[in-house]
Amino acid sequence: MNLTPLEIVAVAFILANVWLAVKENIWTWPTGIIGVLLYFVVNWRAHLYANAWLQVLYFALSIHGWYEWLHGGVNKTARQVRRATPRMWAVLTAAGIVLMIPILWLLRVTTNTPSMPWLDAGTTSFSIVGQYMLNTKVVENWVVWAIVDVIYVFIYIDQHLYLTAVLYAGFVVLCVKGYVDWRRSSAFA
Repeated sequence: MNLTPLEIVAVAFILANVWLAVKENIWTWPTGIIGVLLYFVVNWRAHLYANAWLQVLYFALSIHGWYEWLHGGVNKTARQVRRATPRMWAVLTAAGIVLMIPILWLLRVTTNTPSMPWLDAGTTSFSIVGQYMLNTKVVENWVVWAIVDVIYVFIYIDQHLYLTAVLYAGFVVLCVKGYVDWRRSSAFA
C-alpha cells in the first residue's frame, strides 16, 4: 500500500466536507476548500491530471457554494433544498457529456499518458455537474455523486490510492444518506 501522510490528511478533510454537506452544515465549505487543495497534489502525483485540475475548479466552486448556501435564496436569504426538474436533468446531463469532450481532448494533447483518460474526463465533467447541483442545493446532486464516486473507487484502486478508494466507497454510502436526509428536510418530503 502506497499510503502517504498527504493522502491521509486529504482524506480526513474531504470526509469531513462530505459529512457536513449531508448535514447541510455551512462548515462543509471551509473544510472542502482545504481538502481540494490537498487533493490537487494527490491527484497530480497519481497522473490524474483532469482530476487534479478539477480540484482547482472545486476551490472556486466551494467559494460559490458557500455564498449560495448563505445568500442564494429568495431576497438573499439562505438557499433551501429543491428538486431537479426533468428539464434540469436533461440540460445537466447534456452539459456533462459536452464538457467531457474538451476535457478528453485536453488530456490527450497536453499530457504524456494520463491514467484512464475516458474515465478521468467523464468523472471530471460529471463532478462539475454534481458540484453545481450541490452548490444550488438540488437533492439529486447525491445521485450524480453516487454514480461518479463508484467510478472513482475503481480509478483510485487502479492508481494504488487505496485509502482514497475506501473514502470514495464511503462517499457512496454518504450519498444515499444525503439523498434521504435532504428529501426529508425539504418541504416536499
